[in-house]
Amino acid sequence: MQTLAPPPARHRGRLRTATLLAVAMSFLIALVVSPSANAADALLSQGKPVTASSTESVAFPATAAVDGDPGTRWSSTFSDPQSLQIDLGQTAAISQVQLSWEAAYAKAFQLQTSADGNNWTSVYSTTTGAGGNQTLTVSGSGRYVRLLGTQRATQWGYSLWEFKVFGSTSGTVPGSKLLSYNKPGVASSQQSDGNCWECTPARAFDLDPASRWATTTDTGWVDPGWIYVDLGATAQIDKVILQWDPASAKSYQIQVSNDAANWTPIYTTTNGPGFKETLNITGTGRYVRMYGTQRNTPYGYSLWEFQVYGTGGAPTTPPTPPADPANPPQLIWSDEFNSAAGAKPDASKWRADPGNGQNGELQVYTDNNNVQTDGQGHLVLEARREVTPGSACPIDPVSGSGTCQYTSARINTGTKFDTTYGKIEARIKVPKGNGFWPAFWMMGSDFLTGRPWPYNGEIDIMEILGRETTKAYSTLHAPAYNGAGGYGGSYGLPGGADFAADFHTWTMLWNSTSITYQVDGTTVFTVDKAQLEATRGPWIYDHPFYLILNLAVGGDFPGPPNSATPFPSRMLVDYVRVYR
Repeated sequence: MQTLAPPPARHRGRLRTATLLAVAMSFLIALVVSPSANAADALLSQGKPVTASSTESVAFPATAAVDGDPGTRWSSTFSDPQSLQIDLGQTAAISQVQLSWEAAYAKAFQLQTSADGNNWTSVYSTTTGAGGNQTLTVSGSGRYVRLLGTQRATQWGYSLWEFKVFGSTSGTVPGSKLLSYNKPGVASSQQSDGNCWECTPARAFDLDPASRWATTTDTGWVDPGWIYVDLGATAQIDKVILQWDPASAKSYQIQVSNDAANWTPIYTTTNGPGFKETLNITGTGRYVRMYGTQRNTPYGYSLWEFQVYGTGGAPTTPPTPPADPANPPQLIWSDEFNSAAGAKPDASKWRADPGNGQNGELQVYTDNNNVQTDGQGHLVLEARREVTPGSACPIDPVSGSGTCQYTSARINTGTKFDTTYGKIEARIKVPKGNGFWPAFWMMGSDFLTGRPWPYNGEIDIMEILGRETTKAYSTLHAPAYNGAGGYGGSYGLPGGADFAADFHTWTMLWNSTSITYQVDGTTVFTVDKAQLEATRGPWIYDHPFYLILNLAVGGDFPGPPNSATPFPSRMLVDYVRVYR
């Protein structure tokens, strides 16, 4: 390829020197008389990292365009196209760009924004650029802002004294709101079977992170797969949030349309990471579509949430989210168990939960004397070796019988009390012995009105295995992570002390962004909502949960009792308190 040589440096130097002072002075004057950014917006670009497609020489670096000095400049080599890109360091809503051109200016150029520095959206375009000092009002969002020059106005390159970007780092465009809530959805297909019941398009737009849309299995999982939402009227889109099931898209586009027939891409990727993706993009249309062309897994496409933000449309006001706890939180419910010996739990606070257990457990929970107060300020949940006539359980390895050989207790506050967020605390002494499984935990209250586990959510504050009482567990369960795949951690006491040797206080601090587990005032495990959504799946803990205390015998997790397991054995609860 032949490369055209630039004109002699001496001639080029005379041209630039003759104009330098005049242009710099005109730029300073323009700063005084030109419109400024909105009062609430800030200069975001000065001193930020900047890269250029090329530089004429080391005398004209990319950094000179963002240094705030009108006497220094960036200059490119003499070819098309050329670009200058600023990394603002975080997502920003862009409202204005000021360009101060040297004599070598752009006739045709675009201003573009990007969330990742790879996929770009144009927020301004011209083919009749006049150079000089330009103050351009724009509307877009992104972490990166780029000037892309496609046609030079002179034989030289592109050169800027200053490239200033104004906006807000609040993360949203002013006036932007959720537009997709409860709007009609349409998809290429939908699944409804034992693995994904009624996984219709509407589930992606219902703000319920425990329900999802998925493509059908009836014809096998194929590409492409797509889903779109009707916003009800034309809207200006500035953000899309996708919360993927593991069945996610590797390659996909976000597209907009005014008629649901002709689609324009506003975002394209061939390396979608799955889980939660927040896309700061710009586009206009009534319909917004995720169009998947390559799957990340052998399965189909599935979204827990597909949220579209912007202005315009015909938005439906979503429910008001629950408020975080007060600081400091206030006591709203408690039971100190100060009743006389042999008394049943307070019926205004607790209800018995009799019946067989789950998870391969061997006991029957009764409403008899397996649960009562001891007259010393404790609630007692007692596990006994006693046959329950006519009952069926998994085979007990000690007796060899499938008739239930053990009784125990489980109580909960369902229909009596529940809470969203708070400080939930109990002081408990656990029993020791193979097969015991004491727990202090919570279930989503919608379980009582028919929503099946794990879609309602489960929060395990404390679980201990009687065969290993130097270790405790705290775990979350949701549709995307449950059972043995729950999201949680195990921990011990200082020096490897035995939890069964004394009372210990388990505390959960729960708000809209995190759950922190503590033992005796020491933090042992923290769940960060953003990290959870980015690595495992949806956070489904923004609704009421009720409290549960139980002492199981046997089961998949603790294993069965043996001949040395002591019966009867007791789980003692000193108090349960909830602060909000």
